[in-house]
Amino acid sequence: MPNKRISAFAVLAVSFSSALLADRPAFADPAYSVGPQYDTTHVYVAPDDIDQFVKSFTETFGGASTKQVVVTVTPTPSSTSSQLVQTPAGTVSLFGFKTPIPAPFGKERNGFLVTDFDKAVEAARAAGAILTVAPFPDPIGRDAVVQWPGGVNMQLYWHNTKPNYEPLKTVPENRVYLSPDAASAFTEAFLKFSGGKVVSDDKDAAGVEIGRPDYTFRRIRIDSNFGKMVLLVTDGHLPFPYGHEVTGYETDQLTDTLARAEKSGAKLLAGPYDSDGRAAAMVSFPGGYIAEIHSLRRP
Repeated sequence: MPNKRISAFAVLAVSFSSALLADRPAFADPAYSVGPQYDTTHVYVAPDDIDQFVKSFTETFGGASTKQVVVTVTPTPSSTSSQLVQTPAGTVSLFGFKTPIPAPFGKERNGFLVTDFDKAVEAARAAGAILTVAPFPDPIGRDAVVQWPGGVNMQLYWHNTKPNYEPLKTVPENRVYLSPDAASAFTEAFLKFSGGKVVSDDKDAAGVEIGRPDYTFRRIRIDSNFGKMVLLVTDGHLPFPYGHEVTGYETDQLTDTLARAEKSGAKLLAGPYDSDGRAAAMVSFPGGYIAEIHSLRRP
């Protein structure tokens, strides 16, 4: 009979690493973050779905989109519409490619604005990331893509003109699914780069959070100046849509938010469910972007 639990050896290895790293000072230097309002989820949808996605996303969370432009955002020839959808719950970099998408773009989950581009890229590599797309210029700055242990792709970017965005009302979670084989290496590498800290490490998180009520898994929450991150360490046996979402958005009232989402054209895929002091659900927005949405059960 298959074991529903992660192996004891894998749990011990991650626990030992996490215990050591949890003692690090929070947000230690060097850290090249600017703030979570500058960390964007990258969303790729078909051009015909752009307007409906923006309408649904902003009606769900509030906020607005910048003006749409058509540009080349890759180091090789391509053409895409590009705009920033800014909401109190998190920011989206929205792309509607009019040409085929050059590899490996489309696989990066988000972009982190950094204070010193070259030093941040080298710091990521020194921490254990692999440089998968070497630095290149874009219309407003510079970009690179790095891959963390476990195959987690993130973009680092820098603007020629320093942006100035309002702080977020609630900071979204970067949701990273990992195997037990990669969890320790990812945790150590990302903490070293970000200067963050482990704020919770639950070895018996309720499987309802990943669509498997009869299962328990390891959940590690990390905070840094890049924002919030939750690591979901599983055996990879994930029912749809779990594992497709890369961001979790916090809202004051989940029921009201879900009502706005469905009214604006989004679809409820899973939940709501209660776990770990929060109510949560999985939603698909027009164009196929899947997100987790949650509200905290405050005392």
